[in-house]
Amino acid sequence: MNYTTRQPAILLLADGTIFHGKSIGISGKTFGEVCFNTGMTGYQEIFTDPSYFGQIMVATNAHIGNYGVNDQEVESDSIKIAGLVCKNFSFNYSRDDASGSLYDYFEKQNLIAISDVDTRALVSYIRDHGAQNAVICTDGTHIDELKHQLANVPDMKGLELASTVSTKEPYFFGDENATYKISALDLGIKTNILRNLAKRDCYIKVFPYNASYADLQSFNPDGYFLSNGPGDPEPLAGVIEVAKQIIADNKPLFGICLGHQIIGLANGISTYKMFNGHRGINHPVKNLITGKGEITSQNHGFAVVREELEKHPDLEITHEHLNDGTVAGMRMKSKNCFSVQYHPEASPGPHDSSYLFDDFISNIKKATLQEV
Repeated sequence: MNYTTRQPAILLLADGTIFHGKSIGISGKTFGEVCFNTGMTGYQEIFTDPSYFGQIMVATNAHIGNYGVNDQEVESDSIKIAGLVCKNFSFNYSRDDASGSLYDYFEKQNLIAISDVDTRALVSYIRDHGAQNAVICTDGTHIDELKHQLANVPDMKGLELASTVSTKEPYFFGDENATYKISALDLGIKTNILRNLAKRDCYIKVFPYNASYADLQSFNPDGYFLSNGPGDPEPLAGVIEVAKQIIADNKPLFGICLGHQIIGLANGISTYKMFNGHRGINHPVKNLITGKGEITSQNHGFAVVREELEKHPDLEITHEHLNDGTVAGMRMKSKNCFSVQYHPEASPGPHDSSYLFDDFISNIKKATLQEV
């Protein structure tokens, strides 16, 4: 293609605001909730993170595509974002171990993207007006038709999306001769979570989102894991019930992001849709138990209600987001259960939060000794 004569394209927001740019060369339309990520690197991991399903991603970094793609740097089997908005899109790349260009990667999976957008103005607008649905159009469809189609896109609030990204059949990860066995409920699980568990001598069986507690028990696991994932946690009534059963039996339970919200709901704590959400790789969190700070990777648009959690007799806030005071982690006082609202497996440079996997293994060891 002639990269110098790319076609005009637009991003249309639900409130009627239009941002202009250029198509990277893949023609079509794509709809989703527009959000932004402040990470300066790791774009391939972001694009393949199932938690981003249904979202149009705005990259705040000025350059996207400059280091190409690598087959080992994926968090799932395909691109999960609905579309990409960026300032400068690099068709060429300069990394020795890249397996190809980002453009070719997008073209193979028909990912619609718009570049040459004033992303600073766009992010500022989203910050002021909140996350909302949007459409990227690179095929010249008339504005009135786009507005009509966009009006029919469901809001993220109340939208169940875990079923769209969860595995359809159970599968195994790790060494079958490992010391510990983990039953993981896949609500949109990232591959690096499984790597971190396997690295800690765990053999994991990953179950579909709608698996029952009996299904998870059938693996005879030493611990249970509730994964990250996209969408609103409240519609996941079956998952919430499974969490309640695990907690009632006092089995070691660890939840990340959507899994964290599910554990909150299982304890009667409400969740709410955030104005913007947290998405980036440098979010400051304070561990209230140790007093230490952590630089964390985050990706969520929903959160648990702090005021309700503080009044709960059996829940304790363990981590706090230092930018806005939202709950970043919690644990149960009388049960072997804890969770965090960020990604300890992401390791975006620092490895500040990887100890959480070690804490999970420690909980499993303690539970095993108590059963002996």
